Amino acid sequence: MRLLRIVPDNTKFKIVKWRRLSYPFSAAYSILVLVLFLTVGLNFGIDFRGGTLIEMQSKAGRPDIAQIRSAANGLGFGEAEVQEFGSGGEVSMRFALQPGGEPAQQQVVVKAREAFASAYDFRRVETVGPRVSGELVQAGTLGVVLAIVGVLIYLWFRFEMQLAIGAIVGTLHDIVLTLGFFLITQLEFNLTSIAAILTIVGYSLNETVVVFDRTRELLRRYKTMSIPDLLDLSINSTLSRTAITSTTTVLALVALVIFGGTAIEGFALVMLFGVIVCTYSAMFVSTPVLLYLDIRAGRLDQAEEKAPAGAKAKA
Repeated sequence: MRLLRIVPDNTKFKIVKWRRLSYPFSAAYSILVLVLFLTVGLNFGIDFRGGTLIEMQSKAGRPDIAQIRSAANGLGFGEAEVQEFGSGGEVSMRFALQPGGEPAQQQVVVKAREAFASAYDFRRVETVGPRVSGELVQAGTLGVVLAIVGVLIYLWFRFEMQLAIGAIVGTLHDIVLTLGFFLITQLEFNLTSIAAILTIVGYSLNETVVVFDRTRELLRRYKTMSIPDLLDLSINSTLSRTAITSTTTVLALVALVIFGGTAIEGFALVMLFGVIVCTYSAMFVSTPVLLYLDIRAGRLDQAEEKAPAGAKAKA
């Protein structure tokens, strides 16, 4: 049975040469991410900021956002963030963390129900206090850091030093670009976002390992081939697999964005962006990095040199 091939066999795309465009683009994007992080910052959700989130749906007709915002601000809990989302008359309201602990947060919900229950159905109510939000920030940050450190350690032992450096560069690149997506779109950054970032780290690792495994195999097979040609060959030989994996993942994520509802829409959007970035990174960022490293001087050649020497000694 012939296997499915989205990309024809024996492709000979000169992918490595595109580093002259991909590297400036990634560098400019990374600088933009740094500037936005220092000036605008992430749009932290209620998980990290604390406060009260209320999602409602209009019982009849489209909601009047201006009237809702005016009524919410008049409740006496500070300025509320009011947004319409979806296509079914859905509205979200966010109230800042109130002084007075948990009773003060519950009072926000009570007042909001009194003001809007007659015209709106309450679909979702979340209240997070300062202590819980602080613990979530610490736990989320620690989880991301430990996961990244674990991945970096794995890459360091999984590959020779030169290949490990390229894989680490690609993984960090994908994390930075994903954070840029949050900063540019101002998509809410919450616990679900951390789950998306960790999933993207895993996907990035998978894409890089596939290409670098083929690179290592070709290094053993073609000892006189030029490094640019060898890297192009490793990418082209795995291009069909990469295309199939990326296409099927993108199709599933597009379905989640369209039909999954607001609960997972943010996660699906981030994952969709992450899959595209990881595929781009494996071909145009992490692999071309090997051009600047002496990848023929790794443990592979050393191991192969020792084996014949031992065999000769026995002879």
